[in-house]
Amino acid sequence: MKRTYAQQRGFTLVEIAIVLVIVGLLIGGVLKGQEMITNAKLKRIESDHSGIAAAINSYQDRYLQLPGDDDRALGRFGLYSDGANDPLPFDINGNSDGAIDGDWVAVANSETANIWKHLRAAGLIPGGGDDDSQPTNAYGGNIGLRDGSLEISGHVVVFGSIEGSIARVLEARLDDESPVTGRIQSDLTAVLMNGFATSTVGNYDDTQRYFMAFRL
Repeated sequence: MKRTYAQQRGFTLVEIAIVLVIVGLLIGGVLKGQEMITNAKLKRIESDHSGIAAAINSYQDRYLQLPGDDDRALGRFGLYSDGANDPLPFDINGNSDGAIDGDWVAVANSETANIWKHLRAAGLIPGGGDDDSQPTNAYGGNIGLRDGSLEISGHVVVFGSIEGSIARVLEARLDDESPVTGRIQSDLTAVLMNGFATSTVGNYDDTQRYFMAFRL
């Protein structure tokens, strides 16, 4: 039995063109969606940094002490009083030396851990005043704070696990595009962020994740 002409004919050029347009729109939509997600994460990192800086400045204006370093926090916030189980002062209080001491990945009861307790107790960031857990950034890494990192003097906010392509954009938008100079510096090693040393990074690599220190 012979096939009819209608059964044998394929797609017309117009039909193929319509399919290609639809495929192009779908691909464009996916790429645009990815771009919007990336931009949202970039803006969240920037807003996290500015929000933490604002919270610290507000605490200092209100109490004339740095959070974490505050040597009167135990008495200032009644929520730390627990009757017979009152915490020892050094569990909550800092030493009021003007520096938030400790590692950026904070150890319990250190000043770099208590900063989050103090800010939460003061109502300047969300959470309870007995919670010293570190916030996380848009890429799932910890956010920490300490006095100095790499070749940045003064207090810094450290963001962990930032993708190389994002680190490059943040540098271009906010600093000098170099991981070893300026107000933003980066390294591949978490431990190196705890002291004053030159970054080992030459250029940002899209295949790597970075620890980034932002000067407050």
